[in-house]
Amino acid sequence: MPTELPYAADAEVSLQYDELEVLRLQYQKELAQSHVTVQTKFNYAWGLVKSPLREHQVEGVRLLQEIYRAEPTRRRECLYYLGLGHYKMGNYEEASRFNSLLLEKEPTNLQAQSLGHLIDERVKREGYIGMALVGGAAAIGTLLLAGVIRRATRK
Repeated sequence: MPTELPYAADAEVSLQYDELEVLRLQYQKELAQSHVTVQTKFNYAWGLVKSPLREHQVEGVRLLQEIYRAEPTRRRECLYYLGLGHYKMGNYEEASRFNSLLLEKEPTNLQAQSLGHLIDERVKREGYIGMALVGGAAAIGTLLLAGVIRRATRK
């Protein structure tokens, strides 16, 4: 079912290496000066969350959590990208939790609605895959058991 909400494109689009590198260098420069601005930290976290590399996503989520705790005025943006980061890492329960918090504050937020749809679709798809794996394992178990019983009855 295609969505009418194209706003969660962040889930599929990554920054180019050189774009992320610019953000990393700015963050490290400010870190070396013992004063990282919230905007620099947020920009770097945003770039990391958008990365296809899990270790980048984990670091991005960690930085966003720091901002969320320390900067109440940035919580809305953090909620969305925390949800997105957890979605990309496959932590769908956490992704849904952060996205739901955002939707409680902003029920008409199209980005959050779109991300919620993506989360629900991924949970549903992985549920089907899980059921198929369990069904396949049960079928193999049944075949093995039938073979053992057949051999036992031949003796």
